[in-house]
Amino acid sequence: MASQQPRIRKIGPLSPDEAKWTELRKIEWTDQTGRERIWEAAARKTRKSTGIDAVAIAPIIRHPSRPLSTMIILQYRPPVEAICVEFPAGLIDEGETPEQAAVRELKEETGYEGKVRDVSCTLANQPGLTNANHQVVDCSPTIVADPGLTNANMQMVTVEVELKEGDEPPEQHLDEGEHIERVVVPLNELYDKLQALSKEDGKIVDARLYHWSLGLHWSQKLKLQS
Repeated sequence: MASQQPRIRKIGPLSPDEAKWTELRKIEWTDQTGRERIWEAAARKTRKSTGIDAVAIAPIIRHPSRPLSTMIILQYRPPVEAICVEFPAGLIDEGETPEQAAVRELKEETGYEGKVRDVSCTLANQPGLTNANHQVVDCSPTIVADPGLTNANMQMVTVEVELKEGDEPPEQHLDEGEHIERVVVPLNELYDKLQALSKEDGKIVDARLYHWSLGLHWSQKLKLQS
């Protein structure tokens, strides 16, 4: 049980021999004019043989008597010194497909489990590699979030969760050191919810979640205007 607010004690340089998860790289490249250039970048040291670092999960929650909803999570992120409002997400383990990682991470972080559908992710660098027993309804191609800074990549996986009347919120299965708050939000309220949370002191909204909600918001708004 968390008993205090997280806080940063100190920030300093990280030597390469201390770094377990990331590394800095010096990229020497030639641009379109033939000019030789240098680029500084951060890279994950945890990438497995699939070539995909992580998954972000967009849950679609169906309930007999409640509006169609999604689930967002709140967790403290030291690099931004704030509680980040985001989709469930996590690194892909060796031997996992993005679908398997998404189902596992969703259950660990939220306790919720997906609905089995015959949909698969095809890995960008391994065509045809699929999982025959998965719980996803959609999977993006490999995408990047901050290509000017890092080579980190991921796939966005949409997982459908089917609830029954009277279902209680399931127990989370968090790793040691994880402190995650779950928030179920009706889809038609998501954009406004993120706007409100972003105005709260000490909170910041993850770009992937905001972009997803922004697309949903404008698709609804433009539909009404047409």
